[in-house]
Amino acid sequence: MHSPLFDPGIEKAIRISMQAHAEQTRKGTDVPYASHPVHVAVILLRLGFSSQVVQAALLHDVVEDCEDWTLERMARSFPQTVVRWVGELTETKGQPWEIRKQQAVDKVPAMSCEAATIKGADKLHNLQTLVHALESAQDPDAVWSHFHGSPERTLALSEDLVAALADRIPEPLVAALRATLEQLRQFCPTR
Repeated sequence: MHSPLFDPGIEKAIRISMQAHAEQTRKGTDVPYASHPVHVAVILLRLGFSSQVVQAALLHDVVEDCEDWTLERMARSFPQTVVRWVGELTETKGQPWEIRKQQAVDKVPAMSCEAATIKGADKLHNLQTLVHALESAQDPDAVWSHFHGSPERTLALSEDLVAALADRIPEPLVAALRATLEQLRQFCPTR
């Protein structure tokens, strides 16, 4: 019998995420990439989301960013809902950065509420990490140099995504996203 504090599905998702992202680091850092999906999962746990939503959060970048991972492979280990949400969140590689980010915004109205909420938590952690890096940097331009888009375009597409998500996700998440965007605006003085 499992403790109510232990969840085998979350345990499996943590292990797969850590293994799949083992050789990856966060953009422009030596921070293990696997820390990102863990943070996204923690945000959702704090908001009271179910085990399956947390599992999808832990796995949300595996198919997109890790060789040998497909939705079919994931379906052998996880419930159909988890796999479906991961599929909704998976971007198609090979497109230019700006097109992929615009497609992510355009997909929001058709997303399930669960996938939209995971997307919101994903964006929140990415924005908070960026703000922290910019605040800590001696040269903010060095931080921005690791990004495909300009600071202004990164901010604009982030604002578009948050606007698209705003009526689909829980209010505390919307408020946190808007507050973090406000912090990011300090580093985009031309807007």
